[in-house]
Amino acid sequence: MPRPTKFRNVEFFPKDTYFVPQGKHKCEIEEVVLKVEELEAMRLKDIEGLKQEDCAEKMQVSRQTFQNIIDSARKKVAIALTEGKAISISGGNYTTRHCKFKCKSCGITYEVNYEQDKHKCPECGSEEVMCSKKAGFCKRWCNGQYKDK
Repeated sequence: MPRPTKFRNVEFFPKDTYFVPQGKHKCEIEEVVLKVEELEAMRLKDIEGLKQEDCAEKMQVSRQTFQNIIDSARKKVAIALTEGKAISISGGNYTTRHCKFKCKSCGITYEVNYEQDKHKCPECGSEEVMCSKKAGFCKRWCNGQYKDK
């Protein structure tokens, strides 16, 4: 039985999450789904120019896991570009340090990964929770402007 997938730390969330080749309609083409952590791996390595070891540390995974993530990401992007497919950025196994919530009932502060219900305290079950940060992605995600598939 394989081990459960560990959540990867992600610091960047794109404003635009869907890309279609020019001159093609969304309904006419196949799409490639790029996971959020795959985009983060490409951003850290290819844009930030970090060493693989530093990228892995930032994402809180092993170097081998990081290599597997970035290999998968690059393959998906290459397929989309060479075969004229759309790219959809969504899903994955990730968490972020950007979003912390505070329960108004019991007072605990906790991080939320995107598989969890952000509107329910994991300690007492109360639905009286609030986002402890009000800027950037966190604010948009908390208000329902970003949806994870």
